[in-house]
Amino acid sequence: MTLTAPELWVPSGLATIGDDHHYPEERPSRTVHVDGFFIDQHPVTNAQFAEFVAATGYITDADQHGGNVFVPAGGPVDLSQPALWWRHEPGASWRRPHGAGVITAEHHDHPVVQVSQRDAIAYSHWAGRRLPTEVEWEWAANDGTQLPHSWPLAADGMLLANVWLGEFPWKHIRRAQPSTMPVGSFAANSRGLFDMLGNVWEWTSDTWVERHDATPPASPCCSATSTDSATTKGGSFLCAANYCARYRPAARHAQPQSEPACHTGFRCARSA
Repeated sequence: MTLTAPELWVPSGLATIGDDHHYPEERPSRTVHVDGFFIDQHPVTNAQFAEFVAATGYITDADQHGGNVFVPAGGPVDLSQPALWWRHEPGASWRRPHGAGVITAEHHDHPVVQVSQRDAIAYSHWAGRRLPTEVEWEWAANDGTQLPHSWPLAADGMLLANVWLGEFPWKHIRRAQPSTMPVGSFAANSRGLFDMLGNVWEWTSDTWVERHDATPPASPCCSATSTDSATTKGGSFLCAANYCARYRPAARHAQPQSEPACHTGFRCARSA
């Protein structure tokens, strides 16, 4: 039995991509035509990825070289230094997202993480799909609904996505420790898509450019970047109001293509 996620149709249209009012790498906003396409209703889960590995014997980049793991700081730190809360863990992999402790049945419906862009492409090809482009991903996430001014909280204080509450990277005021949550833990957007914002960053097929017009440098976020980076979208459980508030459709992040991390996953797309 194939466990690939149900896919939903995203119709063609004129999409406003980017944002002129937040981080430099989101500028300039522009309008583009997007052809209709299919996209997974939620990120690929551990159970789905396990089926792929069992069927193919695939060995991920993290299986061979480890991955990046978030380590909470003991107190306030210099937010321009991501190395203060990131550590390369040789034992980290999709089975051991934090380097210790194998995932159990209760994590089967969590998004798979510690996958490189190569790993995500390999899975998508096996599933008869592909990674979405940055424009497709943003068009799917930007369903025309305005996020509340209190985002990521509702007006009544209810949390609307799996993100960091408190002072990043040391004070996390949610009851659970910062980590992934089961896909669909929060309401879908109006297109019926779950976890487009928060939970995990998602790989796209696009090579990173520092702005939509490829000019000034981006502000730092989340982990070190390199010239060999791809664009990820959506933010993650580590995005916080005081740092990397990138839980918006237009937000984007450069992730080195070969560097798996505990907050990066993916979903698949398919052309019409």
